[in-house]
Amino acid sequence: MTLTELRYIVTLAQSQHFGKAAELCNVSQPTLSIAVKKLESELGVNLFERSKSNVRPTPVGQQIIQQSQRVLDEASTIKDIAQSGSNQLNTPLHIGAIFTIGPYLFPHFIPPLRSTAPDMHLVIEEGYTSSLRKRLKSGDVDVILISLPFSEPDIVVQPLYEEPFVVLLPKDHPLANRAAISTSDLDNENLLMMGEGHCFRDQVSKVLPNINQYEASDASISTMTEGSSLETLCHMVSSGLGITVLPNSAAIGAADRTDGLVIKPFSELSPSRTTAIAWRASFPRHKAIDALRNAIHVSNLPGIIKTG
Repeated sequence: MTLTELRYIVTLAQSQHFGKAAELCNVSQPTLSIAVKKLESELGVNLFERSKSNVRPTPVGQQIIQQSQRVLDEASTIKDIAQSGSNQLNTPLHIGAIFTIGPYLFPHFIPPLRSTAPDMHLVIEEGYTSSLRKRLKSGDVDVILISLPFSEPDIVVQPLYEEPFVVLLPKDHPLANRAAISTSDLDNENLLMMGEGHCFRDQVSKVLPNINQYEASDASISTMTEGSSLETLCHMVSSGLGITVLPNSAAIGAADRTDGLVIKPFSELSPSRTTAIAWRASFPRHKAIDALRNAIHVSNLPGIIKTG
């Protein structure tokens, strides 16, 4: 039994697909399949139920996979402890961020971070909150940038800044002459939304409860299409397909790059989100976390209110 084999079965349980699990583990599918069968033979039990369309853990397999995750967590902690014995700003820092934060924050904090920690190699990735949560717990990433609320046992979470939501619309739109926009002004507008699975979609839905998420006939706001990213939504607005609600930093960037777009605040108590930094409580490289946090604080990300 090896840590590699344990990582294989944990990944397979999460993805429920041999091909996807092999890709995540950077090995061929036959290699992963052989390793799983070898471990099952060694343990004398079937860890997974296999069918043409699905792979799922058996009851005893689920228990073994949960224990394997704990073993991998402890092994990751050993690596962290070993790294802490060296220069904390001289080893790679793996940073994850959700899709609606990364593209707008990375360009602003990376230059000051590189200035204060020039020897700390940065590994950057983006993902959904759910996937980043798992990768943080497993030790695949060291720190993540997410939107609150976010909580997890043995994970430290600190707010960084608050960011208001605004409306992005074409200059020739009837609402473009308003100083501010009420949520009721959006009734019957083609409001462009993020796709399912994005936490920002859920946040906007809470602000605008009458959004037509499921094409209900009695909804006031029409979501004509769903963009896969904030940048896609910006291009859709620029093309005249509708209007959208964005975090202020994303809207400012779009308006600066594209002529013909305007940004309008909400007239009510402005809806907003809070961006936070999260890392494992056992992560020993506190100076690296401090350097990252300080770089974000001194960055010139537009349209935010620093809170942490």
